[in-house]
Amino acid sequence: MAFAFTVNGKAASVDVDANTPLLWVVREHLKLTGTKFGCGAGLCGACTVHLNGTAVRSCQTTVSEAAGKTVTTIEGLSPTSSHPLQKAWLAEQVPQCGYCQSGQIMQAAELLAKTKNPTREQIVAHMDGNICRCGTYSAIIAAIETAARG
Repeated sequence: MAFAFTVNGKAASVDVDANTPLLWVVREHLKLTGTKFGCGAGLCGACTVHLNGTAVRSCQTTVSEAAGKTVTTIEGLSPTSSHPLQKAWLAEQVPQCGYCQSGQIMQAAELLAKTKNPTREQIVAHMDGNICRCGTYSAIIAAIETAARG
């Protein structure tokens, strides 16, 4: 069955089973590999993308749920990697292994889109559920605070 949606500002269509996870559509069919497979159960956040501006776990979102909607992946956050979060991530030297970083940034981008100057408590609460196996949580919080300050 064919499903059409917008990905990173461009029209996309795929012919797959309705229950195909959005993660596999993005990675395998659209070749946007910035979104990572983590746990496959929606528990780690490595696969976080935006669906109509809301952060979702793409491993738990089916392509049929994305039909007719707008999907933003890490590649679409900023075509030039100049999003304030991306700049702050580098400035605060957040990445270690880097595997969770696209999901972390997409989760943080949702927060800053809704709350321009979040408190530390709001940041911690919003980022809860995005797991970093390298333990860079303090650097992640610092980067979000840096990005919020502009």
